[in-house]
Amino acid sequence: MSREFPIGLTPPDWLVRNLRTTKAPINRAAAVRASLAMTLPLVIGFAAERPAYGALASIGALNGVIGDTADAYRMRVIQLAVPQLVGAIGIILGSLVYGRGWYAVAVVTGVALLSGMISTIGAVASVSGLLLLLNAVIGAGLPLPGAWWLAPALLTGGGLLVLALALLAWPLRAGVPERVSVATTYRRVADLLAACGDPDRYPSVRFGVTQSLNQAYDLILAHRARHHGRSRELTRLLAQLNAVTPVVEAAPAVHLTGRPLPPEVPEAVRRLAHTVQTGRTGPPGVPSLPAPTTETARAVEHALRHAAAVVTAPDIDPGGVDERIGRPAALGVRAARAARNVVLSAHSWRYGLRLAVCIGCAQALVSLIPVPRSYWVALTVTFVLKPDFGSVFSRALLRALGTVAGLVIAAAVLAEVPPGWADVPVMLVLAPLIPVLTPRGYGYQTAAITPVILLLSDLLSHQGTALLLPRLLDSLMGCAIALIAGYLLWPESWHTRVGDRLADAVADTAVYVEAAFGAGIDTAARARMRRRLYRDLSSIRTEFQRALTEPPPTGRRAAAWWPLVVAVERIVDATTAARVRVRHGAPAPSAAEIHQVSQELRALSEGVRRSETLVAVRTHLTGPSDSVLESLRQEVAAARAITTPH
Repeated sequence: MSREFPIGLTPPDWLVRNLRTTKAPINRAAAVRASLAMTLPLVIGFAAERPAYGALASIGALNGVIGDTADAYRMRVIQLAVPQLVGAIGIILGSLVYGRGWYAVAVVTGVALLSGMISTIGAVASVSGLLLLLNAVIGAGLPLPGAWWLAPALLTGGGLLVLALALLAWPLRAGVPERVSVATTYRRVADLLAACGDPDRYPSVRFGVTQSLNQAYDLILAHRARHHGRSRELTRLLAQLNAVTPVVEAAPAVHLTGRPLPPEVPEAVRRLAHTVQTGRTGPPGVPSLPAPTTETARAVEHALRHAAAVVTAPDIDPGGVDERIGRPAALGVRAARAARNVVLSAHSWRYGLRLAVCIGCAQALVSLIPVPRSYWVALTVTFVLKPDFGSVFSRALLRALGTVAGLVIAAAVLAEVPPGWADVPVMLVLAPLIPVLTPRGYGYQTAAITPVILLLSDLLSHQGTALLLPRLLDSLMGCAIALIAGYLLWPESWHTRVGDRLADAVADTAVYVEAAFGAGIDTAARARMRRRLYRDLSSIRTEFQRALTEPPPTGRRAAAWWPLVVAVERIVDATTAARVRVRHGAPAPSAAEIHQVSQELRALSEGVRRSETLVAVRTHLTGPSDSVLESLRQEVAAARAITTPH
């Protein structure tokens, strides 16, 4: 029985989206690591009668727990070790200007600029920039015990403890995360085949396939780039990822027919997923299918048999795999390219300046107005305004709500648990909640971190429940600064963040339409083009979904443009489906048909780039009704006819 809110009490859509919980499995290994890594330093500190030292090392372990998001072990070494070393530089810079007034404001603001700029490079640089700024703020706002080198050593040691615990299983599970990632992609593709013909399920499942493919390729290629020499296992996994591409390409063609596939087809892909995950080889596991009578049926059968042959093959030609995916650039070349992009990119400067302005406001405010534990204000700004972590408005709202929830737990702990050895079992219970709740949403992560950080802060300051009110006020002040200076007054509209990217994707779709049926483009190059386009559309969809969590006018504008995002995805699917049909026997479209569609897409791209609101354009694309481009023409016409509702 459904419940309805009384008229006038219905919560707005943006609030409902913000408070919605993300479903995620519990990572038990990460929970155990967090419990051990954050508790062990406290035990050592109490045993050595230096609880403050143990608290600093535990804070470092907390940083490691938050950054422990990689799957492959080789990537973990980079993703955990590099940010810890960069964070040590931040704590040194901050401690050098502790108590220096406006010098501290200037230095921390400069660090914020650098942090925001390097965060645009990638995942490792993002976490590194975060720890650089966080530790600089802590060093500039908190008197640290011991010599100048002790605090950086303790914080870094705590983070490296998380890494050491994570690597304990490496000898036993080497290569397992990579195989699981590829096998998961096969399972997502099986779900996609099962959803063909279902207009309600297919779009969301298709989005999940794109995300899974992106993650698997990123994982395998990053591992391969750091692997010296050729790895037989990586070569096999890359070949298996490439082999599932024809199956993915055949899915839109099947979906456009409106008829579901026999259940044996997705079941065959699930069996291949099991073979990938176990690493076994053997005879192909493709079922006996009816003789294909259409281009679509031939495409499905051919793709399945090709994938089965690759998955079960005892040997893979590494030269063929390299030619298919391209060779990763050398580490030095990629580092130089990243540095050049950071210095020359307006995108990185814009994000860096945004973060620097807000951190500068926070540091200046606490310099002018005496605020207990003043560094908490800048820490809140850092977490809320981290440019690559999502909507500023959404994070500010969830940060405030999560802090209030976390303070309730912290109040009970600080009031009832005497400081000392009794903190050890409390940390054993609280620490694993961080990796358990983090995937469910930012508010849940904040609620889990707040009591932990207050417990550690009490070991440094011995203020007990007196920490609660300052923490709440500082968090609210930080959220307010981020919302005002980094959101409401920041001269960057939603259209410039998302509209231009959507226009670029539409223009790239026009190029893809031409390449899909043009001569002189090999299959591998066409597959790479299609994969890049789906990756771009996936990130645009994610950005739009973030915009939907913001209040009007941003959320309302995003909701109005959302149908166009879906329409562009359907255009790409229709292009892929037409290409599959041509490859399996359908007559190729004429050059005039292709030119007509691509010109309409380029006109749509220019319209999106110039417009703040959508304007309907009625267009009639002509061509033979039995052409493979008929569905594509209909999708393009539907996209041009979308208008902003009033």
